[in-house]
Amino acid sequence: MEELDIEERRKKIIEFLAQKGKVKVVELSKLFGISEVTIRNDLSELEEAGLLERIHGGAISTHKVYYSLSLNDRMRTNEEEKRKIASICASMICDGDTVMINSGTTTLYTAQELKNTRNLTIVTNSLSIAQEVGHYNNIHVILLGGDFNPQYQFTYGDDTINQLKRYNADKLVLAADGVSMEEGITTYHHLEAEVNRLMIIRVNKTIVVADFSKIGRASFAYIDSINNVDYLVTNKKANEDEIKEIMKSGVGVKLV
Repeated sequence: MEELDIEERRKKIIEFLAQKGKVKVVELSKLFGISEVTIRNDLSELEEAGLLERIHGGAISTHKVYYSLSLNDRMRTNEEEKRKIASICASMICDGDTVMINSGTTTLYTAQELKNTRNLTIVTNSLSIAQEVGHYNNIHVILLGGDFNPQYQFTYGDDTINQLKRYNADKLVLAADGVSMEEGITTYHHLEAEVNRLMIIRVNKTIVVADFSKIGRASFAYIDSINNVDYLVTNKKANEDEIKEIMKSGVGVKLV
């Protein structure tokens, strides 16, 4: 690998962690052509920033820091990858569709891509998405009521579930924090998991949008089996082995 400056090298380390979940000092030293001491210093600095957790001989990734960020900061994390996913996902939505959308940064980017779609009805539990598309022409928005999580801007609970039971939709755009064959579709937000499960039941097609860092990962709360997903839209640098297994299960995978 060509010689990188400190910031570029540390960014690469975070990318490798997102893809593999774990890195070793010895392997990074060989990859970058620098000393193990320098790599250990990099890992120490990244740990202090909350971007990874040191272990013997290397480091593992941690997403805890991501969920402590503000919405704007989370929007900027892997922004380019999320916007590419959003563009492809939006192309799968047709004029006249009824679409359910859960909360998430990638789903918010997808909603932004739908502004030129005609006669669209969106059912969402995300205040951010409702505010984004509420002023778009030819889009009717139904915001699910219920208990409100102010940090992540979504509704949940019995009132949300009971309202959701009244609707059916053509498609669901579902953001997830973990996507794997073994652990299924998972989310950090346990309060929203039940809402997401019901959304899958109430639609004809489920499209999961998840950037490369979520593939092969299991998050806190289980939503559903990968077998109940119709399409996954993610990035080309997602874990290849995991993608192959997901494709074998019959899920339509779009890589961007």
